[in-house]
Amino acid sequence: MTYDIKRSISLYSYQDEYYDGVLDLEGCLRETAKTGATGVELLAEQMIKRFPNTIEDEKFRADWFAMLDKYNLTPSCYDAFLENRLFSNRTLSLGEQINMMKRDLRLASMLGFPVIRTLVSTPMDVIEGSLEYAEKVNVKIGLEVHAPFSLNSGWADGYMEMINRTGTKYFGFIPDMGIFCRNIPDVLRDKAKRMGASEECLKIVDDAYAQRVAKGFVKIKYDLDLGKANMEYRMANGMKEMMEAVEKAGGGPADKMYAGTSFTYSWSDPQDLIDNIDYIFHTHAKFYNVHEDYKETAVAIPEVVEAYKKAGYKGFLSSEYEGGEHLRDVGVDSIEQCRRHQEALRRAIEG
Repeated sequence: MTYDIKRSISLYSYQDEYYDGVLDLEGCLRETAKTGATGVELLAEQMIKRFPNTIEDEKFRADWFAMLDKYNLTPSCYDAFLENRLFSNRTLSLGEQINMMKRDLRLASMLGFPVIRTLVSTPMDVIEGSLEYAEKVNVKIGLEVHAPFSLNSGWADGYMEMINRTGTKYFGFIPDMGIFCRNIPDVLRDKAKRMGASEECLKIVDDAYAQRVAKGFVKIKYDLDLGKANMEYRMANGMKEMMEAVEKAGGGPADKMYAGTSFTYSWSDPQDLIDNIDYIFHTHAKFYNVHEDYKETAVAIPEVVEAYKKAGYKGFLSSEYEGGEHLRDVGVDSIEQCRRHQEALRRAIEG
């Protein structure tokens, strides 16, 4: 089957350099282009000062498109955040949340993005209430499938029901490659060791994760109460037994941190991508650490890319670097990590 897999970078990846003033918005675009990526994913609330008013300014938009032309970049995905807790005494009403979603769809359209990413915390009725407007501005809504969530699960079935019931072509999924982790990222393990974790406790957690991968993760269920659903998921996947083993081994705060954080990663069969390819609009190519040999330490890049090839995927794989959060005490180099990751993607796509 023919495929057209393109490479993009989420500017989220450069957050440390942006925060430290090493890169501005144009600098992020320049570094993106240097990697050979042709697409750019934007977190407007993070990267555009005085959001959202700045995007309404014609001069800003003219400068934005001029920068894209300068660096030969295409808008791939606009990351939206439904801030439904703006007020301390209440949650935004359904109408207010739909209006916020419409705002983000409009802003994405103004900046040339064909897709917006929304989070799993976005209520389904907000998404459904925004579909007509999404079609009007021709911007698709993609729900991020981030660990511990997964495709081919009870959680995803609810959204598929809505897709089939409405017949919409403007809602689908954005898989995050953090759901394809064969093991826990080494940068987290190294951080735990710097914090004082013991090899015995680290091995307990690593072995427990390997067992979950081997037998298959119990998938999370759909529930409006995400906290409840997440805890049930953790317990179903052996959290209680693992934590008890860590306690018995004398685990301290660093050991317990490593154990708890291990549940932020998961393994799904790449076949899930093939089964749902008609509903996949974009992909977060999450990664944590790419070594000098261009091997990612946790995410199964070759297997995932091969599944996309087999499925005939036509879209972007957008590098999303998340290893930096574990390296801030020793130094982060997001620029080099993104360069390596883009090369790893290129090899997998072209290989």
